[in-house]
Amino acid sequence: MSEFDIDIFEDLNDELAAGDEQSASEEALFKEVHLVADKGQSPIRIDKFLIDHLANTSRNKIQQAADAGAIAVNGKVVKSNYKVKPCDDIVITMNTPVYDNTIVAEDIPLDVVYEDDDLMVVNKPAGLVVHPGCGNTHGTLINAVAWHLRNNENFDANDPQVGLVHRIDKNTSGLLVVAKTAAAKAHLGMQFFKKTTKRTYNAVVWGSPKEDNGTIVGNITRNPRNRLQMCVSPDDAVGKYAVTHYKVLERLSYVSLVECNLETGRTHQIRVHMKHIGHILFNDDVYGGDEILKGTNFSKYSQFVRNCFKMCPRQALHAKTLGFVHPTTGEMMFFDSELPADFENLLAAWRTYSQASAAYNQE
Repeated sequence: MSEFDIDIFEDLNDELAAGDEQSASEEALFKEVHLVADKGQSPIRIDKFLIDHLANTSRNKIQQAADAGAIAVNGKVVKSNYKVKPCDDIVITMNTPVYDNTIVAEDIPLDVVYEDDDLMVVNKPAGLVVHPGCGNTHGTLINAVAWHLRNNENFDANDPQVGLVHRIDKNTSGLLVVAKTAAAKAHLGMQFFKKTTKRTYNAVVWGSPKEDNGTIVGNITRNPRNRLQMCVSPDDAVGKYAVTHYKVLERLSYVSLVECNLETGRTHQIRVHMKHIGHILFNDDVYGGDEILKGTNFSKYSQFVRNCFKMCPRQALHAKTLGFVHPTTGEMMFFDSELPADFENLLAAWRTYSQASAAYNQE
């Protein structure tokens, strides 16, 4: 696979991005992980450092790797009590559980918005993972697509040259395009790569942005202090370049409805960029949006917000529109999806609260 292909799909799961490079074979029993400590890294035991930076591992596994001489810093094997220093180049080789990543067709409900011989556009519900991976080997969107296209002899869900062209997070709802042919995926992938696709998201965020419109520019990288998060890098040479344009659609007391237009498509981009400017997505449990970040200390208000969390039990983010040039006809295609019920109910609740609050303040 070329560098171009990898760049297009760099934010998909590893299996999707790298094709058949990572197969469930004996050759994949071990994995080598490469990390570089930050310039401002304070001295810390390497086992603690690795626990903080590696997902799906344990102190015991890291200790076993150290005892086996499988941890090296700057080319030299170290023990688990080695103190990590700024800019240390760290490599750890670990055994990794092998799982079957074969995509199996599964009869899962699929909301197909549009379909022809080249592609299909689907509206993904919140809570559905888009592609199998470690911990999510079944019950994904692509398993549903495989079932939907089970009678299409030209579509193989396990062929990386067809299938998903981009992705959205598990708890984000909205539109996705699936390519049925290799030519369609290459053509659509080029549009995503050249940033000519049109994508807008609706989000409910905490607070009220000062400006009605704005642009957020900031490289996105893994958060060194929390391996589950991404963050905006303070160093322009670190991370992946990312641009988000936003527009405030509605101000509702202590939250706002915003429209986000993606110029790039990075992991957690909207969630990270909105947090970066002080407006975390409502009920985003990864980035702290599931706490009451704005408002009053009144118990009734606290109960209202808790009810809102239950009403929309995920980050309030929906991929609302998707536009691209059809890979065969050259026609400009544009799709607009309705907000899902949990999102609409959340907005209705805040509109009622905002109207009541405004009326009270006028008395």
